[in-house]
Amino acid sequence: MTVLESIQASSGPIFSFEILPPLKGNSIQRVFNVIDKLREFDPKYINITSHHSEALFIPQPDGSHKRVVTRKRPGTVAIAAAIQQRYGIAAVPHIICKGFTKEETEYALIDLNFLGIENLLLLRGDSKSADTVNQNPEIYNEHATDLQQQVNDFNRGIALDGSLLAGIDTPFSYGMACYPEKHEEAPNMEWELEIARRKIENGAQYLVTQMFFDNQKYYDFVDACRRKGITAPIIPGLKPVVTKNQLTVLPRIFKCDLPEEFAAALRKAETDADVVEIGVEWCTAQAKDLIAHGVPGLHFYSLRASESVRRIAKEIF
Repeated sequence: MTVLESIQASSGPIFSFEILPPLKGNSIQRVFNVIDKLREFDPKYINITSHHSEALFIPQPDGSHKRVVTRKRPGTVAIAAAIQQRYGIAAVPHIICKGFTKEETEYALIDLNFLGIENLLLLRGDSKSADTVNQNPEIYNEHATDLQQQVNDFNRGIALDGSLLAGIDTPFSYGMACYPEKHEEAPNMEWELEIARRKIENGAQYLVTQMFFDNQKYYDFVDACRRKGITAPIIPGLKPVVTKNQLTVLPRIFKCDLPEEFAAALRKAETDADVVEIGVEWCTAQAKDLIAHGVPGLHFYSLRASESVRRIAKEIF
């Protein structure tokens, strides 16, 4: 079942969450442990993040440095298949532009199609790494909307080289990201809304938001999208705060504001254990308010916060 079909078939908001592939060399059991903790709340889909390779510079005996390319979190495609086989829950692997060539993307799409995985989340990915800046647009997709076009062509059975692809019987259904507080590179909110409109117009079936901590920003964004003619589901993304340094780290990395009431409580926290309690309380209140406003689902960013997500889900699902 696609994400959109799950939303349409549900009488209330659906529950979903995001996981990371384990670091290279670690067991997939860590992924299963998170799913086992949260599956009682009937997740309709599970997102699996994707990570591009990174360059490390290893000191050599002669004083020089050797550049070594490594992928710290491989396995997105394999983990997606393992999740669907083991749990029967729809897996939604991230397909990203940065760090992956168009050819690598095409082979990933072929593998996913062979494995019967029909849901994707299309993203640009981190563009700040030295290995992802100034990538050749002939080789790499520059924006998520460029990646979207490649997936659309694949769904029509057209390969990168223009040849025909046989056996694409179940085209991919996909969602894309949106930013209630504006993407950091968008010059203004009107531009942000126009990009969201184009994503839906060109085939995205739903949007999932960057994390936010002020529900009013989500409501204002959804209202603006509806005025723009965007009728697709817009799924709110929530993140329980679990460490005190996230007070500054999350706004810096994800360009999201923390309401002063929330920030003040976090500043007063003496330990990370205190922060966990504050984070659960705030995120639970957010979730209940969003449900009261009829959101199509709640999507949780569960990195290092799966226990907090479990406690929140227990309160609301």
